[in-house]
Amino acid sequence: MKKGPSSPRRGLLAAGNWIIDQVKMIDAYPRRDQLANIRSQRQGTGGAPYNVLINLARLQAPFPLAGAGLVGDDDLGRGILEDCRRHGIDIRCLRSTPLAPTSYTDVMTEESNGHRTFFHHRGANALWDGSGLDFDKSKARILHLGCLLLLDALDAPDADTGTKAAALLRQAQQAGLKTSINVVSEDGDRFARVVMPALKFTDYCILNEVEAGKTTGFKIREAGGGLNPVSLRHAGGVLLQSGVRELVVIHFPEGAFARTRKGEDFWQPALNLPDGYVGGTAGAGDAFGAGVLLGLHEGWEPQRCLLTGVCVAAASLSEPARTGGVKTLAGALKLARKFGHRAAPGAAS
Repeated sequence: MKKGPSSPRRGLLAAGNWIIDQVKMIDAYPRRDQLANIRSQRQGTGGAPYNVLINLARLQAPFPLAGAGLVGDDDLGRGILEDCRRHGIDIRCLRSTPLAPTSYTDVMTEESNGHRTFFHHRGANALWDGSGLDFDKSKARILHLGCLLLLDALDAPDADTGTKAAALLRQAQQAGLKTSINVVSEDGDRFARVVMPALKFTDYCILNEVEAGKTTGFKIREAGGGLNPVSLRHAGGVLLQSGVRELVVIHFPEGAFARTRKGEDFWQPALNLPDGYVGGTAGAGDAFGAGVLLGLHEGWEPQRCLLTGVCVAAASLSEPARTGGVKTLAGALKLARKFGHRAAPGAAS
């Protein structure tokens, strides 16, 4: 990895799912036909591009931010557009449609442990196929596309590249952008069919351990729930062998792992957060991704990117809404000094 960016391009273009989260704090997740009490409710950002861009704006990223995708011609959609304007995000490629409502997710979050369950309506996101994007006119350095498996039109087959998403990533690379992808953690068997074709046109692949395992076929969690570092490294290697050009990053509650095209491995433990700190886990993955992408844009070494990622994720965990806990970069990094780190998973294995 280079120590400094050399491309004349500057900025991050985040494209894909734009979602409004209705975060409901509940006393406990009920059994079927039983009742749960909603203790409080708040509205927040959802979807990889929305979360990443708002987090980067809050971190005061020193480069332009832009969004692309589709929202409904409704109050939720207008709220997303206004929120982006308020945060200085370019929305010329974020359009509205009367053909479908703005996507939303009911996020049921248990008060006692922060675990959440999602009830999602795809809405306008299902229609977005990348139309309107002209990468030759874009000045962005990185295209971040997410979430694969949740973008119906882009997840569709393509005779040339495998999927429409892969074709879009190829167009971005041909125009000189670096590409980054994000995947949703669904319980299904579509990972190889949808994710693998995109890897051939991906520079930075950022997944969690569940997504990495389902894409590559490795069991990254042991039967007892523990992390298997050997399988994790193998999964990173397969992702690179499948086409990722520069860097694979896999994050998990215990920390993060990265492997470069040169075969270098980097481990970063998560912060040692105290009991009662976590307000909700929704959005922590996108917060981690925002920290890593900030570093990649600026040409930082992988270890610094991972450290920034886990610190921004820790900031995100402090509040139930996906981006509410993220303030400034300095504030996020200060959490590492305040709480220290957990044991480093895999570093000694």
